[in-house]
Amino acid sequence: MVEDVATPGRGPGEAMVRVHAAAITRGELEWPVDRLPAIPSYELSGVVTEIAADVDAALTGQSVYALTPFDRDGAAAEFVAVPATMLAPKPRSLDHVHAAAVPLAALSAWQGLFDHGELQASQRVLIHGATGGVGQFATQLARWRGAHVIGTTSRTNAERARELGAHQVIEYDGIQIGGALAPVDLVFDTAGGDILARSPAIVRPGGKVVSVAEEPPPQLADSNITCSYFVVKPNKEQLIEIGRLVDSGDLRAEVDSVFRLEEAREAFARTMARAKHGKVVLEVVHD
Repeated sequence: MVEDVATPGRGPGEAMVRVHAAAITRGELEWPVDRLPAIPSYELSGVVTEIAADVDAALTGQSVYALTPFDRDGAAAEFVAVPATMLAPKPRSLDHVHAAAVPLAALSAWQGLFDHGELQASQRVLIHGATGGVGQFATQLARWRGAHVIGTTSRTNAERARELGAHQVIEYDGIQIGGALAPVDLVFDTAGGDILARSPAIVRPGGKVVSVAEEPPPQLADSNITCSYFVVKPNKEQLIEIGRLVDSGDLRAEVDSVFRLEEAREAFARTMARAKHGKVVLEVVHD
């Protein structure tokens, strides 16, 4: 449902962004339980129209993209006020629709692999859900970092995982506990459930399991590996580097489908589809 609301106020340190596109995430309508009604979508691409007095004037008129804070209204609107420190230059090679599809998933992959997982070149990483929203970026970023990338996915997506950069692809049902798979340095989990619980058997002593899906099972805390769960955070500097990788061709974003803002109900229904590939995006301004 689309409603007319007042243009948001702009506070100190903030910029007003004319939203051209906003991406949505499966399940996000359940997030703001303490402040309903709420405007959804925390990924945007647009143009800065106004700035606060304490923000660099050069930002005005710039095309930007961002992951916005989760504790306030989102970007599925014509205008949104965003802390200027969270706005990164939009990748030059992407239109606004494709740029909006990047921030949450790509930052989740970056932070999971490099901040929490401390993945290094030549290490072995196993990515659960290698072709999913976060997994597709994780597969590409791990390959770019120079790691040996193993991806789990469905049989129908196995070839796509290879195209994204996986050196080895394992179908979900083919993961063997203590089987032929050589130990890995890092498991990056985007799926949760049983596949996460079975992960320690294929991690070398001193390795890591990092999940963006759910808390690792309690019994993993007693093992000789480090287990952690995290929630992605906005990060301008990381988005700048991700944008460089997009523009250099080392990273690509996939859009499943595009809906007009007034079609938000249909767009959220699409996020629940199991066969989709890439982000569902709301196009606010047609470029």
